[in-house]
Amino acid sequence: MASASSISLIVLVALAATAASAQLSPTFYDTSCPRALATIKSGVTAAVGSNPRMGASLLRLHFHDCFVNGCDASILLSGNEQNAIQNAGSLFGFGVIDNIKTQVEAICKQTVSCADILTVAARDSVVALGGPSWTVPLGRRDSTSATGDTRDLPGPDSSLSDLQAGFRKKNLDTVDMVALSGAHTIGQSQCLNFRTRIYGGDTNINAAYATSLKANCPQSGGDGNLAALDATTANAFDNAYYTNLLSQKGLLHSDQVLFNNATTDNTVRNFASSAAAFSSAFTTAMIKMGNILPLTGTQGQIRLSCSKVNS
Repeated sequence: MASASSISLIVLVALAATAASAQLSPTFYDTSCPRALATIKSGVTAAVGSNPRMGASLLRLHFHDCFVNGCDASILLSGNEQNAIQNAGSLFGFGVIDNIKTQVEAICKQTVSCADILTVAARDSVVALGGPSWTVPLGRRDSTSATGDTRDLPGPDSSLSDLQAGFRKKNLDTVDMVALSGAHTIGQSQCLNFRTRIYGGDTNINAAYATSLKANCPQSGGDGNLAALDATTANAFDNAYYTNLLSQKGLLHSDQVLFNNATTDNTVRNFASSAAAFSSAFTTAMIKMGNILPLTGTQGQIRLSCSKVNS
């Protein structure tokens, strides 16, 4: 049984997280940098317009940032988290964020954090690919180190219970988890992440779909060969990811476990049948994820360059 002191500590941590997110406000830069949001949107729209995959890359950067020590732009610091096994060679978009930061610095010196730029860029990426918009609370500050535990990041072979436990640690419930998994309606994954699934490791995969994937993902070699996470509408942010799951056409093991005679089956069916239900749940979950342990007030710093701490 937990001691009174340990229970008190848990309550204090929860209260601190709530207080930090309460300090965030959509109007944070209205006076100090009124053109910040328009500048970020312009940079994202241009980047996604020239390479639609960049939308998924920026969304993934935000997710991988928030799940390790909170949404503090630690993922943007060179080395450390970027080199972890879950991230090495599979994170893109740093140049886009750096370019946007340079543009924002030109109009508002050391005012807008890299953490906020990344959070807004994730929202604008979804919008650029036809997805829903939402109001982003602002006022995060940037970390001065990148030493978080990347083991909190879910992997392509995660079980449903692993996913639920991992998201619960971040104060995200099962509906949030299923909705955020819908980010896989865009983007691509490497052969090494789904090879086992298509060569007999999983039985809950459409046979024709598995065969089609083998053409570009041999049993050996080709680890970095890519396949769309959503083969139906690869560059459109929609609810096709869930209809694919109903047909056992989830690319990753961790995708298909959401619809596999499981407690999440009805949520998947709901999102597959109603784009509005998915959009509503996704935007709610994105706001909750963006509120994971932000640095606020005098914590951290406002980096001048997103890839390194201020000297």
